[in-house]
Amino acid sequence: MPKPAGAHCNLACDYCYYLEKQNLYPRDGQHIMTDQLTEVYIREYIQSQYATEVNFTWHGGEPLMRPLSYYRKVVRWQRQYAGTRTVVNCLQTNGTLLTPEWCRFLHDEGWLVGISIDGPEYMHDAYRRRRGGQPTWAKVMEGIRLLDKYQVEWNAMAVVNDVTASASLDFYRFFRDRLGCRYLQFTPVVERIRRHQDGRHLAHLLDGQDCPMAPFSVTPEAWGTFLNTIFDEWVHMDIGEMFVQIFDATLANWMGVTPGLCTLSDWCGHAAVMEYNGDVYCCDHFVFPEYYLGNIRKRSILDMMDSERQQTFAQFKRQGLPGRCRQCRWQFACHGECPRNRFVKAGDGEPGINYLCPGYTAYFSHVAPYMDMMKAKLDAGLPPAEIMREIG
Repeated sequence: MPKPAGAHCNLACDYCYYLEKQNLYPRDGQHIMTDQLTEVYIREYIQSQYATEVNFTWHGGEPLMRPLSYYRKVVRWQRQYAGTRTVVNCLQTNGTLLTPEWCRFLHDEGWLVGISIDGPEYMHDAYRRRRGGQPTWAKVMEGIRLLDKYQVEWNAMAVVNDVTASASLDFYRFFRDRLGCRYLQFTPVVERIRRHQDGRHLAHLLDGQDCPMAPFSVTPEAWGTFLNTIFDEWVHMDIGEMFVQIFDATLANWMGVTPGLCTLSDWCGHAAVMEYNGDVYCCDHFVFPEYYLGNIRKRSILDMMDSERQQTFAQFKRQGLPGRCRQCRWQFACHGECPRNRFVKAGDGEPGINYLCPGYTAYFSHVAPYMDMMKAKLDAGLPPAEIMREIG
């Protein structure tokens, strides 16, 4: 994922894991990817692909901190180097900088937009605020209305923190009933506090286990309850109408198919990140000096992705599973979840247990009968939504 404006953002969300990455580059001033580097990246990224479809995901920070003129050049370079390949663009944004001109471009070029919004106003504005503390929900809603007006395809990305987890049905129904959203992704906030000399304050896996949890993190028990409560509404009413990423990923694992959600896959390492200056890191959640792969000006993308450091990182998810996980009945559905959350010791002292394990255990136990039913429908060539008639 390229970061055309680095970690630069017009918001200052309390739980943001990326905003403080600016401290890795304190002397660079404005963090802007140059046109020259962008063209080099686009050319090399396209040439490194074997598939006929090449997917670009523009991320941040806030990628709309770059002007529309920049992305017009992006499209031009993509067409120049794509050849017979099809190029697909996705853009993850907080939505506050969208304008009619932006939305016309996104529609005309067929870009998919991910909107970061954390549910109803009181949930969203609890943590998603500007640097001066001003709320942002109304401005995000204005951006969504513009996307709808210009018929831009979009989906919602929300986080589950201590506030959103406390009212799961209000959260879910907001997206379904208020926004008419059909594609919903949500991810749990799990952050620990650890002060670093360069000013960063969030911990990572190598910081050890003695780091206090950030107050906005969701607890394992709340995560399990949140998932189960929403799943019960979805499985009775919304299969085939509302696509919730984690439920789709769970069903994929039940079917023995690689899910589209990396945290529930059995391997990782394919979601590297390129910062504004060409620095490449193993993963979006591992932008730390210890996970630096090199710079695109000096090493090719293929070289960095095939490097020993990246392969070791990718294999850790499977090879680093503790014995308790290997023996768990839900290992096939969880695969230990994201390695960044494996900082808990088991009761017998075994390290590497996922912080959210109790929540996932409750979730998989709860949904198992329904997943079995949906798998049977798919095996018979029928849509999973058929089970809604059977379970009432």
